[in-house]
Amino acid sequence: MTESVKNRGWTVTFAGIGINLALGILYTWSIFKGAIKASIEKGGEGAFAWDIAKLNDPYSVCCLVFAFSMILAGKCQDKFGPRVTAFIGGVLVAIGLLICSQTNAISTWIIGFGVLAGAGIGFGYSAATPPALKWFPPAKTGMIAGLVVAGFGLASVYIAPLSEYLIRVTGIQDSMMVFGIAFLIVVCGLSTLMVNPPADFVPEGAAPQAGAAAKKPAANDATSAEMMATATFWILWFVYFIGAGVGLMVISSIAGIAKKSMPNAAFVAVAIMAIGNAGGRIISGMISDKIGRSYTVFIMLIFQAVLMFVAIPVIGTEHPSAFLTLFLATFIGFNYGANLSLFPSLCKDLWGLKAFGINYGILFTAWGVGGFVLSRISQMLQASSQGSFTWSFILAGILLLIGAVLTSTLKTTPERLASIQK
Repeated sequence: MTESVKNRGWTVTFAGIGINLALGILYTWSIFKGAIKASIEKGGEGAFAWDIAKLNDPYSVCCLVFAFSMILAGKCQDKFGPRVTAFIGGVLVAIGLLICSQTNAISTWIIGFGVLAGAGIGFGYSAATPPALKWFPPAKTGMIAGLVVAGFGLASVYIAPLSEYLIRVTGIQDSMMVFGIAFLIVVCGLSTLMVNPPADFVPEGAAPQAGAAAKKPAANDATSAEMMATATFWILWFVYFIGAGVGLMVISSIAGIAKKSMPNAAFVAVAIMAIGNAGGRIISGMISDKIGRSYTVFIMLIFQAVLMFVAIPVIGTEHPSAFLTLFLATFIGFNYGANLSLFPSLCKDLWGLKAFGINYGILFTAWGVGGFVLSRISQMLQASSQGSFTWSFILAGILLLIGAVLTSTLKTTPERLASIQK
């Protein structure tokens, strides 16, 4: 194996991180939502005129389209490779954001941010993780998956304050134009570095197979139909729906939550949550390599449920503590981010890499449905209770406990993988 081949895995990994750093604009929706809400309340010529109860609709649709586009994007990734798939993603995101820059109509924002940008994020995101995993041995699956998806979670660290600045200086629409042009250049440029390893490539640290054995598919390689025929898949899908949906519910409103304690610096909570989000992806991935994926998911769900119930008195006070708000944002983000590392790793462990793109795309629909359903329910609950988050957090806590119970029924240790397929 040549030195250039050995080093290519890290090049692909860092290119995937860079692509996700751009696509993570999804997590700054609370900044744009706050600006749009302020425009609605101010009124006047050129102001946004949306129904307050529908403020999350572009974000909710984006989550849903992002998730379901992962199926088509995964198939594209498996057939044409990550380079083409990521390039398509960059183009779609740019077109969607540029459309938003031309109007303040909610229907057009749903199409631009929700449908087009959502599909673009799905294509770009689906192309980032699979090629990186293929360059490394199974013992590093959790760590590499965590690193690549950490870029998506970490994006808000720079996009949140940048969004605040651009909105203040140029306005909401022009901010979208800047992001559209920038992400077209960044994502399409980095897509040229995304490549799968050669067919006969054996990752350093993995034992090579010889002769006919090398031509046989891995024992746990499964088609989408085989995967969906297992009870394990549907348990994982529902648990993913809960873990991701709760996190996305809070992310969509974190700027509004933080304004009570930090009225002029809500973007700090968004950025802090992003750091927790990224850290959760990396750390949980590394922990799961040591103690197992299902145990790590169980711990994460219990921890997140505790945080939901703790958040009720903290956020519900008239003058909430800025420190406690940031503490909650950090660890809610941490636990949410863990989902994005653990579930692709579980998918790879259980059903192999041969059809990983489309298999994880199907599993990932749980993320989108969870984000769509719970963020919409949360917005409606807030609209009907004078902006209170109490019922949203109660619902989230109960669902997380149900998810933890379901996770405890899973058997996903390596020695059980063969029996799960039967």
